[in-house]
Amino acid sequence: MSTHAEPSSTRRLDHARSASIDTSSDSAHSLRTRIRSKSATIGVVGLGYVGLPLIRAIAQQGYTIVGYDVDNSKIAKLKAGQSYLKHLGNDFAQELAHSDQFTPTSDESALTQCDVIILCVPTPLGPHHEPDLSYVIASTKLCARVLRPGQLVVLESTTYPGTTRDVMLPILEQTGLRAADDFFLAYSPEREDPGRVGSTTDRIPKLVGGIDPISTNLCVELYESFINNVHQVSSAEIAESAKLLENIYRAVNIALVNELKVVFDRMGIDIWETIEAAKTKPFGFQAFYPGPGLGGHCIPIDPFYLTWKAKETGYATRFIELAGEINRHMPHYVVSRIADALNEHEHAIKGADILVLGVAYKPDVDDSRESPAAEIIEQLLARGANVSYHDPHVTTFPEMRDHDIDLSSVDLTPERLAQSDCVVIVTDHTNVDYSLIANHAPLVVDTRNAMARVGGEIRADVVKA
Repeated sequence: MSTHAEPSSTRRLDHARSASIDTSSDSAHSLRTRIRSKSATIGVVGLGYVGLPLIRAIAQQGYTIVGYDVDNSKIAKLKAGQSYLKHLGNDFAQELAHSDQFTPTSDESALTQCDVIILCVPTPLGPHHEPDLSYVIASTKLCARVLRPGQLVVLESTTYPGTTRDVMLPILEQTGLRAADDFFLAYSPEREDPGRVGSTTDRIPKLVGGIDPISTNLCVELYESFINNVHQVSSAEIAESAKLLENIYRAVNIALVNELKVVFDRMGIDIWETIEAAKTKPFGFQAFYPGPGLGGHCIPIDPFYLTWKAKETGYATRFIELAGEINRHMPHYVVSRIADALNEHEHAIKGADILVLGVAYKPDVDDSRESPAAEIIEQLLARGANVSYHDPHVTTFPEMRDHDIDLSSVDLTPERLAQSDCVVIVTDHTNVDYSLIANHAPLVVDTRNAMARVGGEIRADVVKA
């Protein structure tokens, strides 16, 4: 793989950082030297939406990388030069496959050669919206089995404050090795946004906080070698909290406009035009947009990590919980709007032919994690509708923990649109012909204001939801 120029961020350590490392152990000195020379071997555990883009950024700077995952199908595809994440493209995967700097594997013993191990594993919710740290714990135990003096372990998964210090550290120290002397431990939250143009991993500012100053400094040096902008914070807990704050901020503001959408609709007011009007104010307002519910692995899940942790302090996070309640209700609202729209066309949901457009959680990606489309489709099926879907990025509805939907994407043709009783726009992919929908669908329930993009006459009856 070709080696790009170093990121533009400074490589000079400030006086405090130099002093901290200069008084540290031989293990820290050795690791710092290997990072600075880029002779360190870096292991990435979890080769999904976070781990694989991270590997791309690391590989561009010439490091030797071990990519570990328990999913052997991912390993096979990477060895064959095939990308299973469409937004990354096959060129990257083929480049890695033909490079001797990257080894994909499901053999944990390969991690023994790594100087740094970065954990990029899922942090889902349990059945009662409680944090599920099983993947973090399992991967930390994996690190413990291969841990040796001089290694840096970094967690990137979103989690509640205290996870790095209170959950991971005790597991690693059960080996008899001690943090800051023998090994180093830090937290640096992922900030991936699949499909966002120009937001490659190396360009997204990175937060770094360790469980001690030496761990922090070593982790900062590591990320500065392949990330343009690294921001050091005083502790792992600050970095963990900042990541939650980012996602809670979005969840709460999305809940606000979702609630306003319902209220304004009953008042005969267009929420979309209202937002565009408010955007004309050059200060004090940031636009968020309503939708059919929240999707992706961050916004629907992460706020509840803080909600759960806050209960230990005896404080109820009412604002966060209310936002979650509003956002979780949106698929129900969409289905009710579908029912109302069909009734206006003298048709019940039961027996109706309903075509759902878009099952990915956001436009122009193949990621369906936590997509509100799943809940909407299941509710429609439960009410007796005949449901199909079209998504140019998701050919077969993926397996989900809480949903069992056996559907594949159908072609979007004038005939298919004409035979439908209702077309429901859940995800507004840009490579969908909305003019085709406008001319051939009898009824469109639009949750994304996508039909506003159509110029000229719209023959379909469009209902915003």
